[in-house]
Amino acid sequence: MDFPDAHFQAVLDKGTLDAILTDEEEATLAKVDKMFAEISRVLQVGGRYLCVSLAQAHVLKKAVEYFSREGWVVRVHQVAGSGDKQQFVLPVFVYIMTKFRKIPGSAPQILEICPEEQDKPMRVESAEQLVAAVKDRQHYALLCSQLSKTPCAEQVSLDLCDKESGRPRYTLHVVDSPLVKPSRDNHFAIFIIPQGRETEWLFGTEEGRRQLAASTGFGRLVTVALHREQRYEGMAGIQAELSGKVMELAPPGLPARQQVPFLSVGGDIGVRTVQHRDTSPMSGEYVVEDVKGDGTCFFRRLVFLCNRNVVQSEARLLAPTALPGQKKRRKDKKKPSPAELPAAIDKSYLCCEHHKAMVAGLCLLGGPDPLPGALLAVLVVGLGGGSLPLFIHDYFSQARVAVVEIDPSMLEVATRWFGFSQGDRMRVHVSDGLDYVAKLAAEAPSQYDAIMFDVDSKDLTVGMSCPPPAFVEKPFLQKVKTILKPEGVFVLNLVCRDARLKESVLATLREVFPLLYARRIEGEVNEILFCQPSPEGRRDPTELEARARALEGALRQPGRPWDSSYVLADMLQAVKIL
Repeated sequence: MDFPDAHFQAVLDKGTLDAILTDEEEATLAKVDKMFAEISRVLQVGGRYLCVSLAQAHVLKKAVEYFSREGWVVRVHQVAGSGDKQQFVLPVFVYIMTKFRKIPGSAPQILEICPEEQDKPMRVESAEQLVAAVKDRQHYALLCSQLSKTPCAEQVSLDLCDKESGRPRYTLHVVDSPLVKPSRDNHFAIFIIPQGRETEWLFGTEEGRRQLAASTGFGRLVTVALHREQRYEGMAGIQAELSGKVMELAPPGLPARQQVPFLSVGGDIGVRTVQHRDTSPMSGEYVVEDVKGDGTCFFRRLVFLCNRNVVQSEARLLAPTALPGQKKRRKDKKKPSPAELPAAIDKSYLCCEHHKAMVAGLCLLGGPDPLPGALLAVLVVGLGGGSLPLFIHDYFSQARVAVVEIDPSMLEVATRWFGFSQGDRMRVHVSDGLDYVAKLAAEAPSQYDAIMFDVDSKDLTVGMSCPPPAFVEKPFLQKVKTILKPEGVFVLNLVCRDARLKESVLATLREVFPLLYARRIEGEVNEILFCQPSPEGRRDPTELEARARALEGALRQPGRPWDSSYVLADMLQAVKIL
């Protein structure tokens, strides 16, 4: 340009950069470098280059990298979203590059993004993060455009993040029910999932959410899960916070000024109290939290945050005994104080359906007499919160239980938060289960009546989350068979979403154990496998149910608590012999 140096206080570019930077060929990039160099030359220090752009990734990246390298302050504003207020599907951005004197050496970059819905800019650490943040907003705009035009055949999920921290605050699932006949009042609704209940089948699975949407009778239902790291100001606060955003997800044909209802269970947002948070070198970051379940029950849960939608261990909490004078005052309170919340663990209650099935499988042991008073040697690999070995220890009075747990942090968690304790009949060995079983196989074969594997895999890239693949390889399974008594039972909790891998695991188990029973856990991926070394112990389903009823009758002793919903025979009704 013919203008002298430092001649202007502002340079305005409306789409020119987008038009020139059509590709990343060398000649194109050289042309853009020339353009940027001239913009820099004619601007005064403190002046601004304002570029209106649709922010394709390569365009934004080039602009941000060039000007941040020159020591300029870079801010990207989203100035228009998709929807009725403008004609484009994609949002429009303005890059604001403020010229500073270049400081010799490596001065810190100042990179910011200012979304349309907030005035305060957010600082980011790198050009890559800035490009990713813009891309998130572009994807969201495309999603809203798509959802506003046609029903979604598949469920759509997205996270809405906290403005300050950038962490996920709400997880939304958009569920359309094509069989619902639309009327003026049933187009669209929002369902707030109570805190701590997002992992339940009804809210945490596609099929569950589909049934939930159908039962509410709305053509489109958006379920909203609340995150444990965030604070919420009750249902009214959530409704005020989400009202504008969820309307961007409205279905086609929603009448103008239609009021959209917010639904929930019991009309509140639930209770979640994080009791403990820590990081284990083996399991990563985890939390122990108390949540309110359906009704008045509270539950304590262990959750690994690398897989935050899966409850690793769970125990029911007992209601506390009221302090003197407390009962009368409690009538005037809407919510219990922290001092009134339950704390003691109900060791008679098995929260996990797969644990109930694993215990029921013990009826495969022994002769015609019930087991509770028999001398049993039980090996459990995988401690978690300790509810499975605790139940066996407490209800089988002569059982000696050995537990193997690779992560010492889990033993501390189970002892401190889940009521677990060791004694003469209960010992925990902190060791790799593979090494422990191999050592036993070499030293002392045929010593356990029952061996139970309930151990998760840390490798989320494999289609099997329980157990780790090494635990179901043939050489190791042969070692398991070696330490199992001839009439014993090996119980395996299998969680495998890969159909081919699952069939391979079952084939390997059949090679080692001639007798194999399988019990699917309804509504879950878990399948419990009961494996026996000898085919002579085969029992038909009728006999299994009879043995389960006899075992339950022996376990349910006067004065000993028993969860009435736990029926051992029910756990074995759907058992198949493979």
